[in-house]
Amino acid sequence: MLPGFLARAFEALLDREGRSLHLRAAGGALLVLVVVMLTGSWAVIAAEQGASRANLTTYPRALWWSVETATTVGYGDFYPVTLWGRMVGAVMMVVGITTYGIVTAALATWFVGREGKRRGRIAREVGTDVHALHERFDRLERLLASRPKDD
Repeated sequence: MLPGFLARAFEALLDREGRSLHLRAAGGALLVLVVVMLTGSWAVIAAEQGASRANLTTYPRALWWSVETATTVGYGDFYPVTLWGRMVGAVMMVVGITTYGIVTAALATWFVGREGKRRGRIAREVGTDVHALHERFDRLERLLASRPKDD
């Protein structure tokens, strides 16, 4: 059931017509992050199973650890003690940092795009006003040129 849901969610995020590239990239990155956090939680439990001093022994603890790790908060309450567990943690860190970077870039692109549209609209309005002013000046110059000169 979960793979079908993930496939439909992935398709809905990435294959929508009319959605901008940065929005699709951010949605895809968030989807990858969720999948990595869910599977990483399971993988770290498998890696830590049977290790002495292991504190990632239940899925809720591992899920909390994956959220802490992906967001780079790292409270230190849960941590992997085996090599494989630490490798899962390293993947979680890289994916988390990358995802938040993509989301931040998408937000920045959205803000810049809105500002660009606003400036373009203002430039068009000002351009129309400038054109009307040029026409008025041209008429005034013609009127002044056709007027007889007083000596």
